[in-house]
Amino acid sequence: MNPLIDLGFISIHWYSILLILAISIGGIIVYKESKKQGLSKDFVFDLLFYTVIFGLIGARLYYVLFNLDYYLNDPIEIIKVWNGGLAIHGGIIAGLTTIIVYCKKKQINSLLMLDIIVLGLIIAQAIGRWGNFFNMEAYGGEISRETLQSFYLPNFIIEGMYINGTYHIPTFLMESIWCLLGFILLLVVFKRKNNKIGETTSLYLIIYGLGRFFIEALRTDSLLIFNIKMAQVVSISMVVIGVVLFIISSKKQKKYHKGD
Repeated sequence: MNPLIDLGFISIHWYSILLILAISIGGIIVYKESKKQGLSKDFVFDLLFYTVIFGLIGARLYYVLFNLDYYLNDPIEIIKVWNGGLAIHGGIIAGLTTIIVYCKKKQINSLLMLDIIVLGLIIAQAIGRWGNFFNMEAYGGEISRETLQSFYLPNFIIEGMYINGTYHIPTFLMESIWCLLGFILLLVVFKRKNNKIGETTSLYLIIYGLGRFFIEALRTDSLLIFNIKMAQVVSISMVVIGVVLFIISSKKQKKYHKGD
């Protein structure tokens, strides 16, 4: 789709706006919940800064590595993130690593911090998927207009799914809704008085992993290795790790809440 604003010498794209919005809202949620846990503002701001930076780098590198031939032919395209091409799994891996390392350095319980981070992350994912809509990417196989209309979708979504001469399954929307529902569930779990450290993180891994596995099966632009959809492999790994973590976390002491 066309940029939101095109001044000739600079263009502002919907993808960039939605990415900034997603990070901002996710960051606000993380900050507020961290404050209730008695974590210092400086620690949280520094952690968010490094996590966002390395998360974005990880998401971009992950995508570039799976499309290496294209980017080697035109390396300048690597920095043009406003054209799309951020793989969330790469961002999760890089962000997770950043959080663990930084929390260890500051002697903060990394699982407690991850429980807070995933609240912001999953709502950011719900918002960020709309950037894919405006970039006409992350869509599924062909589908009839009549079928799309039968789901009572707004007309602008139906028209936005008309790509290369045919209508497509709006998998971006499916994942956005799934993440929004996941956010509500995670928030309820996190707020429970008997919630254990690590449970919210484990449920995020399970919820997102399951949803992404089945949604990825419908997508036509998956990153592949030997015709295997890597997103499905990583998603199943997330579910397995989440189940193991949930079992371990259920044996831990209760999380201590500083506030409501």
